[in-house]
Amino acid sequence: MNAKEESSLISRLCQPQSQREAFEDVVRIYSPQLYRQIRRMVYDHDDANDVLQNTFIKAWTHLETFRGDARLSTWLYRIAVNEALNLMQHNRSTTAIEDTPDNLINRLTADCYFDGDETELQLQRAIARLPEKQRTVFQLKYYEEMKYEEMSRILDTSIGALKASYHHAVKKIYDFFQSGD
Repeated sequence: MNAKEESSLISRLCQPQSQREAFEDVVRIYSPQLYRQIRRMVYDHDDANDVLQNTFIKAWTHLETFRGDARLSTWLYRIAVNEALNLMQHNRSTTAIEDTPDNLINRLTADCYFDGDETELQLQRAIARLPEKQRTVFQLKYYEEMKYEEMSRILDTSIGALKASYHHAVKKIYDFFQSGD
Protein backbone atom coordinates (compact mmCIF):
# COMPACT_ATOMS: atom_id res chain seq x y z
CA MET A 1 0.00 0.00 0.00
CA ASN A 2 1.48 3.32 -0.99
CA ALA A 3 1.61 6.38 1.28
CA LYS A 4 -1.33 8.12 -0.40
CA GLU A 5 -3.60 5.06 -0.05
CA GLU A 6 -2.56 4.59 3.56
CA SER A 7 -3.20 8.24 4.32
CA SER A 8 -6.68 7.94 2.84
CA LEU A 9 -7.36 4.80 4.86
CA ILE A 10 -6.18 6.45 8.08
CA SER A 11 -8.37 9.44 7.31
CA ARG A 12 -11.39 7.14 6.95
CA LEU A 13 -10.45 5.38 10.21
CA CYS A 14 -10.57 8.73 12.02
CA GLN A 15 -14.10 9.55 10.85
CA PRO A 16 -16.87 7.89 12.87
CA GLN A 17 -19.17 7.49 9.84
CA SER A 18 -16.55 5.54 7.83
CA GLN A 19 -14.55 3.96 10.65
CA ARG A 20 -16.13 0.49 10.60
CA GLU A 21 -15.87 0.11 6.82
CA ALA A 22 -12.30 1.42 6.87
CA PHE A 23 -11.36 -1.06 9.57
CA GLU A 24 -12.84 -3.88 7.50
CA ASP A 25 -10.48 -2.71 4.74
CA VAL A 26 -7.59 -2.79 7.23
CA VAL A 27 -8.44 -6.39 8.12
CA ARG A 28 -8.75 -7.39 4.46
CA ILE A 29 -5.53 -5.66 3.40
CA TYR A 30 -3.25 -6.58 6.31
CA SER A 31 -4.51 -10.04 7.35
CA PRO A 32 -2.40 -12.08 4.92
CA GLN A 33 0.94 -10.47 5.77
CA LEU A 34 0.25 -10.35 9.51
CA TYR A 35 -0.84 -13.99 9.49
CA ARG A 36 2.39 -15.03 7.74
CA GLN A 37 4.51 -13.25 10.33
CA ILE A 38 2.51 -14.57 13.26
CA ARG A 39 2.58 -18.11 11.86
CA ARG A 40 6.35 -17.99 11.58
CA MET A 41 6.52 -17.10 15.25
CA VAL A 42 3.97 -19.50 16.75
CA TYR A 43 4.25 -22.36 14.20
CA ASP A 44 0.63 -23.46 14.61
CA HIS A 45 -2.24 -22.48 12.30
CA ASP A 46 -4.90 -22.32 15.01
CA ASP A 47 -2.66 -20.32 17.35
CA ALA A 48 -1.76 -17.98 14.48
CA ASN A 49 -5.43 -17.39 13.73
CA ASP A 50 -6.10 -16.67 17.41
CA VAL A 51 -3.21 -14.21 17.57
CA LEU A 52 -4.35 -12.55 14.34
CA GLN A 53 -7.86 -12.16 15.73
CA ASN A 54 -6.49 -10.75 19.00
CA THR A 55 -4.33 -8.36 17.00
CA PHE A 56 -7.31 -6.89 15.19
CA ILE A 57 -9.42 -6.78 18.36
CA LYS A 58 -6.64 -4.88 20.12
CA ALA A 59 -6.19 -2.58 17.11
CA TRP A 60 -9.93 -1.85 16.98
CA THR A 61 -10.24 -1.19 20.71
CA HIS A 62 -7.13 1.02 20.73
CA LEU A 63 -7.69 2.76 17.42
CA GLU A 64 -7.72 6.15 19.11
CA THR A 65 -4.14 5.57 20.31
CA PHE A 66 -2.80 5.37 16.75
CA ARG A 67 -1.03 8.70 16.40
CA GLY A 68 0.08 8.37 12.82
CA ASP A 69 3.77 8.98 13.55
CA ALA A 70 4.47 5.49 12.21
CA ARG A 71 2.93 3.64 9.30
CA LEU A 72 -0.31 1.80 9.98
CA SER A 73 1.38 -1.47 9.03
CA THR A 74 4.15 -0.80 11.58
CA TRP A 75 1.57 -0.23 14.32
CA LEU A 76 -0.27 -3.44 13.36
CA TYR A 77 2.98 -5.45 13.21
CA ARG A 78 3.93 -4.20 16.65
CA ILE A 79 0.60 -5.35 18.05
CA ALA A 80 0.85 -8.70 16.23
CA VAL A 81 4.43 -9.39 17.35
CA ASN A 82 3.56 -8.51 20.94
CA GLU A 83 0.46 -10.72 20.84
CA ALA A 84 2.51 -13.61 19.41
CA LEU A 85 5.20 -13.14 22.07
CA ASN A 86 2.50 -13.05 24.76
CA LEU A 87 1.05 -16.33 23.48
CA MET A 88 4.49 -17.94 23.38
CA GLN A 89 5.19 -16.74 26.93
CA HIS A 90 1.79 -18.04 28.10
CA ASN A 91 2.39 -21.41 26.43
CA ARG A 92 5.80 -21.71 28.08
CA SER A 93 4.34 -21.00 31.50
CA THR A 94 1.38 -23.38 31.18
CA THR A 95 2.92 -26.43 29.54
CA ALA A 96 5.29 -28.98 30.96
CA ILE A 97 6.83 -29.66 27.53
CA GLU A 98 9.26 -26.94 26.55
CA ASP A 99 9.06 -25.57 23.02
CA THR A 100 12.30 -27.14 21.88
CA PRO A 101 13.25 -26.70 18.23
CA ASP A 102 12.24 -30.31 17.54
CA ASN A 103 8.83 -29.83 19.20
CA LEU A 104 8.25 -26.65 17.20
CA ILE A 105 9.11 -28.40 13.94
CA ASN A 106 6.95 -31.41 14.84
CA ARG A 107 4.00 -29.07 15.41
CA LEU A 108 4.71 -27.31 12.13
CA THR A 109 4.94 -30.47 10.03
CA ALA A 110 1.90 -32.04 11.71
CA ASP A 111 -0.13 -29.00 10.71
CA CYS A 112 -2.14 -29.71 7.56
CA TYR A 113 -1.61 -26.06 6.51
CA PHE A 114 2.19 -26.41 6.23
CA ASP A 115 3.03 -26.58 2.54
CA GLY A 116 6.81 -26.20 2.51
CA ASP A 117 9.25 -28.48 0.73
CA GLU A 118 12.29 -30.14 2.32
CA THR A 119 14.45 -27.03 1.93
CA GLU A 120 11.85 -24.86 3.67
CA LEU A 121 11.56 -27.47 6.43
CA GLN A 122 15.33 -27.38 6.95
CA LEU A 123 15.27 -23.59 7.04
CA GLN A 124 12.48 -23.72 9.62
CA ARG A 125 14.56 -26.18 11.68
CA ALA A 126 17.47 -23.74 11.62
CA ILE A 127 15.23 -20.79 12.50
CA ALA A 128 13.59 -22.72 15.34
CA ARG A 129 17.01 -23.16 16.95
CA LEU A 130 17.58 -19.40 17.13
CA PRO A 131 16.96 -17.46 20.33
CA GLU A 132 13.55 -15.80 20.27
CA LYS A 133 14.79 -12.27 19.52
CA GLN A 134 17.11 -13.40 16.71
CA ARG A 135 14.31 -15.53 15.28
CA THR A 136 11.88 -12.61 15.22
CA VAL A 137 14.42 -10.21 13.69
CA PHE A 138 15.43 -12.77 11.07
CA GLN A 139 11.82 -13.46 10.11
CA LEU A 140 10.94 -9.77 9.76
CA LYS A 141 14.04 -9.02 7.70
CA TYR A 142 14.19 -12.17 5.57
CA TYR A 143 10.53 -12.92 4.92
CA GLU A 144 8.93 -9.49 5.19
CA GLU A 145 11.97 -7.59 3.83
CA MET A 146 11.37 -5.04 6.54
CA LYS A 147 13.79 -2.16 6.98
CA TYR A 148 15.68 -1.89 10.26
CA GLU A 149 14.05 1.48 10.99
CA GLU A 150 10.59 -0.07 10.88
CA MET A 151 11.71 -3.10 12.92
CA SER A 152 13.14 -0.70 15.47
CA ARG A 153 9.72 0.87 15.96
CA ILE A 154 7.96 -2.50 16.10
CA LEU A 155 10.37 -4.18 18.50
CA ASP A 156 11.38 -1.03 20.40
CA THR A 157 15.05 -1.88 19.92
CA SER A 158 17.96 0.07 18.49
CA ILE A 159 18.91 -0.38 14.86
CA GLY A 160 22.41 -1.46 15.88
CA ALA A 161 21.02 -4.21 18.11
CA LEU A 162 18.73 -5.38 15.31
CA LYS A 163 21.60 -5.53 12.82
CA ALA A 164 23.67 -7.52 15.31
CA SER A 165 20.77 -9.91 15.97
CA TYR A 166 20.22 -10.42 12.25
CA HIS A 167 23.94 -10.99 11.63
CA HIS A 168 24.13 -13.58 14.43
CA ALA A 169 20.96 -15.28 13.17
CA VAL A 170 22.28 -15.54 9.61
CA LYS A 171 25.59 -16.93 10.89
CA LYS A 172 23.80 -19.57 12.98
CA ILE A 173 21.56 -20.56 10.07
CA TYR A 174 24.59 -20.78 7.78
CA ASP A 175 26.39 -22.94 10.36
CA PHE A 176 23.31 -25.15 10.68
CA PHE A 177 23.27 -25.83 6.94
CA GLN A 178 27.06 -26.38 6.87
CA SER A 179 26.91 -28.92 9.68
CA GLY A 180 24.05 -30.82 8.06
CA ASP A 181 22.08 -31.14 11.32
